[in-house]
Amino acid sequence: MYIAMNRFKVRPEEQEAFTTRWLERDVFLKTVPGFISFHLLKGPEREDHVLYASHTVWASHDRFQDWTRSEQFRAAHAGAGGGRSLTLSHPEFEGFEVLQEINA
Repeated sequence: MYIAMNRFKVRPEEQEAFTTRWLERDVFLKTVPGFISFHLLKGPEREDHVLYASHTVWASHDRFQDWTRSEQFRAAHAGAGGGRSLTLSHPEFEGFEVLQEINA
């Protein structure tokens, strides 16, 4: 498995707009082979930002790469950068190969 994460430093006053943008967007992930799950995470609050992360789980790194080259990816990101900036900077990408998984 492979986990792909983007970290977002959201301005405190833009939290509602940020979550609305995510929660009301078209979702194309379920149509992509190898997609397992998605989570939108809210993290700690700092003086100048609140940390958020998008977290997707994929069957493999290759399947994640396929997603980044797909029509669904282009459609999902078509409006990215078009609205006002809600974050302090561009998202920070982090990718992880899953070495161990333990389930209940």
